[in-house]
Amino acid sequence: MAKRLQAHRLDGIDHNPWVEFTRLASQYNAVNLGQGFPDFSPPDFALEAFQQAISGDIMLNQYTMAFGYPPLTRILADFFGKLLGQELDPLKNVLVTVGAYGALFTAFQALVDEGDEVIIIEPFFDCYEPMTLMAGGRPVFVSLKPSHTPEGGLKLSSDWQLDPTELASKFTSRTKALVLNTPNNPLGKVFSKSELELVASLCQQHDVLCISDEVYQWLVYDEHQHISIASLPGMWERTLTIGSAGKTFSATGWKVGWVLGPDHIMKHLRTVHQNSVYHCPTQAQAAVAKSFEQELRHLGQPSSYFVQLPQAMQRNRDHMIRSLRSVGLDPIIPQGSYFLITDILQIKNKMPDLPGAADEPYDRRFVKWMIKNKGLVAIPVSIFYSGPHQMDFDHYIRFCFVKNEGTLRAMDEKLQNWKAELKP
Repeated sequence: MAKRLQAHRLDGIDHNPWVEFTRLASQYNAVNLGQGFPDFSPPDFALEAFQQAISGDIMLNQYTMAFGYPPLTRILADFFGKLLGQELDPLKNVLVTVGAYGALFTAFQALVDEGDEVIIIEPFFDCYEPMTLMAGGRPVFVSLKPSHTPEGGLKLSSDWQLDPTELASKFTSRTKALVLNTPNNPLGKVFSKSELELVASLCQQHDVLCISDEVYQWLVYDEHQHISIASLPGMWERTLTIGSAGKTFSATGWKVGWVLGPDHIMKHLRTVHQNSVYHCPTQAQAAVAKSFEQELRHLGQPSSYFVQLPQAMQRNRDHMIRSLRSVGLDPIIPQGSYFLITDILQIKNKMPDLPGAADEPYDRRFVKWMIKNKGLVAIPVSIFYSGPHQMDFDHYIRFCFVKNEGTLRAMDEKLQNWKAELKP
């Protein structure tokens, strides 16, 4: 007789709101500014590298080294070693994964044990909590909170700050790791050096690991600077730095990511990787290796994609901000990432009784209403918060501005049609 499934630690985290919003977007043929993917082509050199990988060396159709295609691990070690101020060994300090998502999952499985506490900064990319729970850990949340903006002043993602005393109070003898995401999804905040130094000092004081999700590191705007926490004194030995070729080269479907770190931590990730996915697609890795070789030749020059992409996306961001403001919406200006969030408190005050369950956060009800009635897709920001904090932050929605000109024009048209109703 088959054993009955008992209550499981995954019960309660199996609901995926992305499925519902994606289905609604398709059903209502809405302009999709929700999910974080470009709807434009990767750069020509990346496409050419991929075409070469699938039509050239026939051995690229076969397995490569389990922990990464050697030309890719070598260039990742060279490229990021310079940025982090470390001599990276391609065999010991680099692991290639199935996207940054795979790097995160491997890190949680390798490092978090039953009962370990993991500090997660809210708002957070929504997989951090379930991945902690799946490893048997206990998530501990600390929120970035917006400072007061003077009437008529610009709202900035940098206004959202950690309270140092509150952050310090979250560290206990059970704390195993802290998850950092800079630039942050969904907020677009780029953590400053002083903020990173605060996090670093607490991690060192309490002997805590740092899992640093830096997939948007090249998408930083307005002369802000991305700093990897692993580059700060005393942090390399306790930090995993996670990156994404999908975000780096605008090719999210390639699903090539990586994690960089010291061998005494990486050896545990290699064990998980070896006994789970084992190996990532060889051809995609070969294409990413060639793309990095191209960037290494142009790094810091106007011809660099890592210069051109953020310049183009800053223009997109500014376009979206102007369009949202023109109809009375209240965007918060991001310093980095694919995203900006918009405050909808005024709309909540004017239209409090939207369809939905009584206990459903307002932003979720609003997004569903907006998709069905206005043909625009966003993501409710409450899904990036822990349960107890969702109602406190249920008046924000997230838009993705990494879209082509046609998509942004379609957004403009939808917003202008809605303008008379939205104006205060």
